[in-house]
Amino acid sequence: MSGFENFGPPEVAEPDARMECGVCWRPYDPAEGDSVRQIAPGTPFSALPENWRCPTCDAPRERFLALSP
Repeated sequence: MSGFENFGPPEVAEPDARMECGVCWRPYDPAEGDSVRQIAPGTPFSALPENWRCPTCDAPRERFLALSP
């Protein structure tokens, strides 16, 4: 499996799931947070502010998909 077979929408992702932007493919890893938007490491995707957007392409949260484990 390449890691691209089991994408899912953000609302079904596990709290510690890595997410990936469906536009530019930038990952969001909860363990790392988002230094561009000042999101602390350990912040799950579900706890990101509603107005959070991809730091690379500015896509909304709804465009992110769960990566397969």
